[in-house]
Amino acid sequence: MNLVNLESVSHAYGPKPLLSDVSLGVEAGERIGVVGRNGGGKTTLLSVLAGTVTPDSGRVTHNRGLRVGILSQQDDLDPAATISEIVLGELAEHEWAGDQRVREIFTNLIGDLDLGSKAGALSGGERRRTALAKLLIDDHDLIMLDEPTNHLDIEAIAWLAGHLAGRKSAVVVVTHDRWFLDAVSTRTWEVVDGRVERYEGGYAAYVLAKAERARIAQAAEERRQNLMRKEIAWLRRGPPARTSKPKFRIEAAQALIANEPPARETVELMKFAAARLGKTVYDLEDVTLHAGGPGTGPLVLDHLTWQFGPGDRIGLIGVNGSGKSSVLRLLADTIKPDSGRVVRGRTVRLAHLSQELGELDPSRRVLESVEEVRKYLQLGKREWTASQLLERLGFRGDAQWKVIGDLSGGERRRLQLLRLLMDDPNVLLLDEPTNDLDIETLNELEDLLDGWPGTLILVSHDRYFLERVTDRCVALLGDGRLSMLPGGVDEYLERRAAGTAVTARLGAGTPPPPAEAAPASAAPEQAGLSAKEERELRKELNRLERQLDKLSDQESKLHAAMADAASDYGKLGSLDAQLREITAQKDTIEAEWLEVADRLGD
Repeated sequence: MNLVNLESVSHAYGPKPLLSDVSLGVEAGERIGVVGRNGGGKTTLLSVLAGTVTPDSGRVTHNRGLRVGILSQQDDLDPAATISEIVLGELAEHEWAGDQRVREIFTNLIGDLDLGSKAGALSGGERRRTALAKLLIDDHDLIMLDEPTNHLDIEAIAWLAGHLAGRKSAVVVVTHDRWFLDAVSTRTWEVVDGRVERYEGGYAAYVLAKAERARIAQAAEERRQNLMRKEIAWLRRGPPARTSKPKFRIEAAQALIANEPPARETVELMKFAAARLGKTVYDLEDVTLHAGGPGTGPLVLDHLTWQFGPGDRIGLIGVNGSGKSSVLRLLADTIKPDSGRVVRGRTVRLAHLSQELGELDPSRRVLESVEEVRKYLQLGKREWTASQLLERLGFRGDAQWKVIGDLSGGERRRLQLLRLLMDDPNVLLLDEPTNDLDIETLNELEDLLDGWPGTLILVSHDRYFLERVTDRCVALLGDGRLSMLPGGVDEYLERRAAGTAVTARLGAGTPPPPAEAAPASAAPEQAGLSAKEERELRKELNRLERQLDKLSDQESKLHAAMADAASDYGKLGSLDAQLREITAQKDTIEAEWLEVADRLGD
């Protein structure tokens, strides 16, 4: 049963048609992800479906008594109202405190916020969580969400995806977060050139289906071109002998990617990065850092020793307020550590994209702004002009001659990022680079970064982008350390859920449960470590991890060499001996690592 029907709907703003003769419906229980370029009509489609915008032509039909819940991009909250008044309204305490569903929403969205805080004093993330909690506590037949993941951290995004997937309500969501689309959506709508193209499945299925459609369209165009050439030849020479038409078969999804090379040549890029950067990029030696300055604000790093090397592509993960941006500012030398020192390589050429965009002259034009930095850029094996790169990031044709003062927030973000890349840095610090970027632009940005050699340190709540662009992840878990995450974001969420689950403070607040006592066998050894001994052990742990990484790289290269020498038995024997030696070294170092980790209690 359709909850909402659109019949031959068209709508335009000014001369630009956003929807042209669109007919579609939303079924009960259906979960739809809406994608498309910024300004392409996604929000307009949501508004027409919700009935808040009347289309220029066509008809919109709602089921009788349909309950629609809407989350817009701007959280329209009364600045004088408290969180309790906004979220709970007139509900008595006994009506919501005993409801498990409401308690879960409070725990994961409101957390430890003061229910008496007024909306006018809340940050952007707190306003977003409050608006989401208000929406999700109510019962709706259809929930419509416009960029719901804005300002949310990875944990909140993961919880929201699971919550929506478990609800009986139909959901229509506009988002550029591709992981979220995959986790929530059972169908995908693409708004493009006034049409709404429909695909089964989430983002991954949409990408494969779209690639298959493009392949079929290309095959059809090749057939048409062949027929045209034959017709021209016939007109010139007379009827030729009959020839069979080429036949095309639809391949399975796996065949589309069977011969696709890796996203980036990691070994080649790391070699080039090492040549440009040398051995030292950043060495943190016994660094202590507080977010608010020496001794003030949350503790971010506590006597940390760490190395960032040439060619490292690292994702930095943590909850909002954990100090991720502070770590980037420390590396950028805009803030100083409380103690310890940060050693920067002499060859480091840094570009830092912060969340606050600056250095853009509003009176300049887009292309001039980029060309004043550099007119050409070498990415991988190809040289690009400023205009070509602007086109890749969505500035096509006349858009390159726009005045910067007329650009949207997303366009300014793209321009600032491209200016940083045009300066040819060999170290990139990116703080939430995906804010306000649509999926097509994100794909182009990922492709650009794939060919960029250097050290990349990325802070992002966009899980798809994070895992796509980086090679490994580290986390700030509130213990003053950078914790390695071999399992990526999934491991981070598991560790957070196991060790630092959020406790909702309802009403007057409930204290968190007491921490479990450490096992008796571990207590004496932990108690016997002085601060200096612990620091030395952590240095040793980092050293062993670097050795393991190097041995793993050598092991991979030997496997590849053995595959190439499959018919040369003499060479195979030599390579096999080297491999056994490296494996033995790895076993020894892993045993040492386990011993040190056990002494630290990790």
